[in-house]
Amino acid sequence: MYILIVDDDIVDRKLIRKMLMTDGMQLHSITEVESVSEGLYAIEDMHFDVILLDYSMPKEDGIELLREMRAKPNLGNTAIIMISTSENPSLALKCIEAGAQDFLPKSDITSASLNKAILFAKKRFESEQRMLESYLAVKRMAERDQLTGLSNRYHFEEILKSTIASNIRSKNSVALLVIDIDNFKNINDTLGHNVGDEILKQLVSRINNCLRRDEGFARLGGDEFAVIIGGISQLSQIGKVATRILNHTAEPFVIDNTTISCGVSIGSAIYPTDATHSHDLLKCADIAMYRSKQSGKGKNSFYKEQYQYEFSRRVEIQNNIKNYLKNDAFRLFYQPVYCVKTHKICGVEALIRWPDVTPFYNPDEFIPIAEESRFINELGNWVISTALKQLSQWQNKYSDTLNMAINISPVQLQSECFVEKLLVEVNKYQINTHNITLEVTETALIEDNLKIADVLNSLSVEGFKIALDDFGMGYSSISHLTTYPINIVKLDKSMQVAENEKSIKIIEGLSLMLKALDFEIIAEGIETQSQHFLCKELNINFMQGFLFSKAIPAENIEQLLIDCCLRQK
Repeated sequence: MYILIVDDDIVDRKLIRKMLMTDGMQLHSITEVESVSEGLYAIEDMHFDVILLDYSMPKEDGIELLREMRAKPNLGNTAIIMISTSENPSLALKCIEAGAQDFLPKSDITSASLNKAILFAKKRFESEQRMLESYLAVKRMAERDQLTGLSNRYHFEEILKSTIASNIRSKNSVALLVIDIDNFKNINDTLGHNVGDEILKQLVSRINNCLRRDEGFARLGGDEFAVIIGGISQLSQIGKVATRILNHTAEPFVIDNTTISCGVSIGSAIYPTDATHSHDLLKCADIAMYRSKQSGKGKNSFYKEQYQYEFSRRVEIQNNIKNYLKNDAFRLFYQPVYCVKTHKICGVEALIRWPDVTPFYNPDEFIPIAEESRFINELGNWVISTALKQLSQWQNKYSDTLNMAINISPVQLQSECFVEKLLVEVNKYQINTHNITLEVTETALIEDNLKIADVLNSLSVEGFKIALDDFGMGYSSISHLTTYPINIVKLDKSMQVAENEKSIKIIEGLSLMLKALDFEIIAEGIETQSQHFLCKELNINFMQGFLFSKAIPAENIEQLLIDCCLRQK
């Protein structure tokens, strides 16, 4: 056993050596030094199993050496026994608390007691090391994300607090970047979680290549990550890091011979400009990231106070959607659709409206939020059930040929069992599927989602009519008309500005093309007599707009249907 004796008293050292050497059971290699500084040099050059350390020396305190030794990572499995002329129990406790494995008064040292203390201290230290290793392993598990090996949210928050504290002293700023993968849920849903996990690991590797070693990188959960950058003196530093990350993550991933494209959106917030506490800084960066998502994805946005208002408004709308769904408080209005030739009502379009409360929100604002939060499925089910129940009543009272148009979100088209649930409602109210038109926007078809195509084909086979809404708004692609089972095309509100020659020629061209392809045409947004006349002139099938009626409650539609029936008689 390799033993180091640190004691300024040569007599005590010789006595201890003699006692160690008289132990016939042990063979020891003993090194003697007489000062703390010599002891530190000795442990740098050589490994010792046990150190016998005098508590009190003339120029240096043994307990300080003890603490310094315990702070050294290369001390290995060395046990330390403090020895002293004092027999004070509080001193012994102080030494144990500082990291010693045992304490021996010099007056009690015998050959047997010394060797026994060495053996016990060695075993005690080994036990302490095993406990420390177990603790560190549990600590690593508590602080690390198991999939990526990055710091988890808990550890990240500790790092952020520490970074802010150190930069307060240096009077530098701290940047926090929150990174979220674009369209990651679609990848998990369509390709499986194994592919999603592999993308997460590859993405972490790419981002790591964009960072310095001293920049904190953590996985906050799911597909959301965070990067902490300290020592910021210029905004351009943050922009450069964000740009590197955006460029590196924009390259497609190849997994199992499948090429997958998914970039990231980044939100940046700065301490102390945007927030002075770590949790507030994270909130600001998260809001900025959401802004990046809203403005087209694949970009970095710096936090602005205005975003806080917008975010709070979105949260309020989302919470209200949940509550109003629970209380069945939403309203359904209907806008009549007229036949151009007969000028009679041939159907209605069901349009959801916010409850009659303050603040009031338009569908253009609350529908996208319902889609993002996935409340659109429950909201859409309510619209379908309410609209079909109303259609059944009107068909029984007025005309069994009356049609109902219902707007369907792309999120609904991708939900499980959408077709089956729709058919249950149709059978419940005994309605012919040919009298139901399901309106989808071109944005639902942009991603060329195979699941959406399959669902639309299934709906068409069941007899539902499929209408392509807002045709001509910028996304228009002729291929959509031939790729998907579309029966009806709705010309968007550009009809409202069809007052000049160029606009009229565009409408003429679109209507001629659609007629040649055997599509029924509905012109929406009709507000003037000249637009009405143009619909007749171009032989467009149907029209709707404020010129005839805005969207109104069911009881008002009822009166229009009564008037229509009276005119027919």
